[in-house]
Amino acid sequence: MPRIFGVDIPNNKRVEFALQYIYGIGPARAKIICAECEIPESMRASELNEELVNKIMNSVSKHQYRLEGDLRREIIGNMKRLAAIKSYRGLRHAKGLPVRGQRTSTNARTRKGARKTVGVVSKS
Repeated sequence: MPRIFGVDIPNNKRVEFALQYIYGIGPARAKIICAECEIPESMRASELNEELVNKIMNSVSKHQYRLEGDLRREIIGNMKRLAAIKSYRGLRHAKGLPVRGQRTSTNARTRKGARKTVGVVSKS
């Protein structure tokens, strides 16, 4: 199991798809990296040797992509900044509600979490 940027990528997948397990590398970037490193499309991650892994690392560092921890820190920093200046988006992030204008009277269950049943309490 090759380890790239602190992430174990799966052996049985093609390199183009295995690279997408690294946070910050999507389909487009994975294709660019594979093309630059001259990795054949049919090659599996288990077939990567040390030389190809180093080529992948050099390609990513050449493009100065932000990956893994740096990218996560940047995104969390952006959300904290929005919350600190009390912008609408920041408040929605802080409350755990949809940020981009979606309705909440119905749906939005992914963002709001499981339904909380509110029952009536009777006097005794």
